[in-house]
Amino acid sequence: MPGQQQKKKSALASTVTENRDFPLEKIRNIGIIAHIDAGKTTTTERILFETGKTYKHGSVDEGTTVTDWMEQERERGITIVSAAITTFWELKNDSSVEKGNYRVNIIDTPGHIDFTAEVERSLRVLDGAVMVFDGRTGVESQSETVWRQADKYNVPRICILNKLNLIGADFEGSLKSIDERLGANAFPVQLPMGSEHDLRGVIDLVRMKAYTYEGIEDNKLKEEEIPEDLKEKAQEYRSKLIEKVAEYDDEVLSKYLDGKELTEADVKKAIRAGVISVKFFPILGGDNRMATVQTLLNAVVEYLPNPLELPAIEGENPQTGKVETRKPDKAEPFSALAFKVVTDPHVGRLVYIRIYSGKVTAGETIYNVSKQKVERVGKLVLMHADQRELIDEGYAGEIVAVVGVKETSTGDSLSDQAHPIALESISFPEPVISLAIEPKTKQDQERMSMALNKLSDEDPTFKISSDSETGQTIISGMGELQLEILVDRMKREFNVEAGTGKPQVAYKETITNSAQAEGKYIRQTGGRGQYGHCFLEIEPRSRGEGYEWVNKIKGGAIPSEFIPSVEKGVVEKLEKGILAGYPMTDIKVILYDGTYHDVDSSDIAFKIAGSMALESAAKKAGMALLEPIMKIEVTTPDEYMGDIIGDLSSRRAQIQGTETRAGMTVINAHGPLAELRGYATRLRSLSKGRASFYMEPSNYEEVPQSIAEGVINRTG
Repeated sequence: MPGQQQKKKSALASTVTENRDFPLEKIRNIGIIAHIDAGKTTTTERILFETGKTYKHGSVDEGTTVTDWMEQERERGITIVSAAITTFWELKNDSSVEKGNYRVNIIDTPGHIDFTAEVERSLRVLDGAVMVFDGRTGVESQSETVWRQADKYNVPRICILNKLNLIGADFEGSLKSIDERLGANAFPVQLPMGSEHDLRGVIDLVRMKAYTYEGIEDNKLKEEEIPEDLKEKAQEYRSKLIEKVAEYDDEVLSKYLDGKELTEADVKKAIRAGVISVKFFPILGGDNRMATVQTLLNAVVEYLPNPLELPAIEGENPQTGKVETRKPDKAEPFSALAFKVVTDPHVGRLVYIRIYSGKVTAGETIYNVSKQKVERVGKLVLMHADQRELIDEGYAGEIVAVVGVKETSTGDSLSDQAHPIALESISFPEPVISLAIEPKTKQDQERMSMALNKLSDEDPTFKISSDSETGQTIISGMGELQLEILVDRMKREFNVEAGTGKPQVAYKETITNSAQAEGKYIRQTGGRGQYGHCFLEIEPRSRGEGYEWVNKIKGGAIPSEFIPSVEKGVVEKLEKGILAGYPMTDIKVILYDGTYHDVDSSDIAFKIAGSMALESAAKKAGMALLEPIMKIEVTTPDEYMGDIIGDLSSRRAQIQGTETRAGMTVINAHGPLAELRGYATRLRSLSKGRASFYMEPSNYEEVPQSIAEGVINRTG
């Protein structure tokens, strides 16, 4: 068997190399996205097996998956980092796209909310996505989150209802949840034949043919006629499908309105147009057996766009300030977006980039528009999960990794230096939880700083700071699991032993009213003195809007070269906080007046003046403490619902409502993170281990005064 595996790998390497310069119309850049445990990684593994990338099915339970390659992923059975892999699929059906071999670049993303940054940055650079739903429960909380992320970047999607072969499968209920919870214009293009243990295949509503699991011969799907007992239902669904998609193609709509029979190619053409315009989302249904996976691969090729079918990427020319476009063409000037950084033990720092136009060659120099620095491309590699393949060039439409660039980080725009273009960057949520971390030995102290910086370089939601009073290092992130895994990675990958304190909530501070204040800093020391003087006005902003700076200086009251110094002093004070030492947010700061001294004024003097003015204004305006509020979803047998709701209410949670899903009661609530420590243990106790919960950050809200005083006293 090892010989077989080696042979497979060698063949794979030569296949990829021979197909390097692939026509863009035959490339699909897709991501697999879903709620945790919906079956993303298993779906990806089946795709790799069906396309000949692997010689056996990888198993999450056995820790033998290709894309979950980290030790922690295999131990825990979850995806932690997104993995990129390239495979090929031959389309043999009559379709609206050309038959032949297609290159499919796949990114398998995590489902756990603590690793939401991996999903965010993947969706930013993908051309399409496969959204996996658990066919027993339909839309779950993280399903909604990743769907909104895909909406944000206008990503075309096809959906698959997975696990319809398991007890509790509910095809109709899952369809209803997609309609009601996502508000998506989605409709099946496949019907499952049977349900739960009786699931025996799928009906293709476009071809009006059946594919049964028993009808697979020589690894090929065998078409069969639709069983008599399902013909009427299939025809009903097909009529509704055509009614939904005909409008997306003028020719098809004309034929439909004239009462003419639509061909298979007509229907696929209309579906494809609806998908690419992000107005329609086809739903496939079944499980991870071959019949479903092969039809899924056909759907990826037939319905999801190639790089040429998406709008040309837009960006701003930093030299002229004008908006420019770049077409996905090798002849265009080079442009790309860095979306992921990885520290690889074998080749060092790897930066994943999506190339939007032109090409990049190993050894050449490129321009980092975001950092305004020239970078040299050492090597280029195609990534196959944790395996690497050296290549000479990367082309428009590809996702490749670059070795050798030192300054480039997540969200940076890269381009040809003669034709710079700044693309839209990637935004990430703020951390909601933090903890103190201390090295166990002096040797660990030296290594810990390096390890933390490398991990922070990889993960934009992982922040490092220091407590000025205690001297402790503080790490912050999206959840306890994320921080736990990062500390574990420090030990395994960087040989750093460290102890951690209890997780602490990431509070924030804000103001409640508007106010004005003066900041004046004057020092005379015998020689040249210091003079900085400014007037600030502050206003509260709506929750979640963050910080805004406005410069209203007129007539040179403060010279333009000192204005950035005033803002720097303001920002530093915002980061340190005033009320209890937590960062300030949701505040508008207006610099409207000031004075200066021809000799004594300096950057440092105006920076201090800005800091003084902000503190004075904030105290006048009145301050409040904000806490992270979590969206909570508890799934429980009905008999424990009363106790669980009572416990949530005692934790200051607001119950939003309940619903029934797959025979279980789902309790939806919003509650403060500060009250949810140890909730997993408490829930197990209340439900005798039968309930489960999901939690994700929702928003920040003001802490009740009585509780805020306790927090302030603890930190004061």
